[in-house]
Amino acid sequence: MEGQQEQQTHATLALAQAHFKKGEYAEAEALYSAYIRQCACAAPAGGAPVSPEDLATAYNNRGQIKYFRVDFYEAMDDYTSAIEVQPNFEVPYYNRGLILYRLGYFDDALEDFKKVLDLNPGFQDATWSLKQTMLDKEEKQRRNY
Repeated sequence: MEGQQEQQTHATLALAQAHFKKGEYAEAEALYSAYIRQCACAAPAGGAPVSPEDLATAYNNRGQIKYFRVDFYEAMDDYTSAIEVQPNFEVPYYNRGLILYRLGYFDDALEDFKKVLDLNPGFQDATWSLKQTMLDKEEKQRRNY
């Protein structure tokens, strides 16, 4: 029974990924949510171990879908969940940093972009975002708003 549940969980994630890649975001979001629920149910029940990488990816990608919908705070919740599951996964830090930047929370965005670069110094988009955030923060301070 346990193997069957594990296969079903992996199938749910694979299907979610396929829909995500095709841009079928409503379907992907529903499947990512189902996968996340399945992982939550499996862990306390002593079910099959959940892959932190897969769970973090599911949270991150569901966050991306929410970001596309401009549900920024919900997206940040998912990115934070991805980080909690896998703290060395740089992508959700970057994604959360972008939202924080767009919302004008420059100090928080800077922290996320710096964390990305600590984890992956070659992440060019994070390097650019960090520089842009610093420039915009300075401009905001110069204008006193």
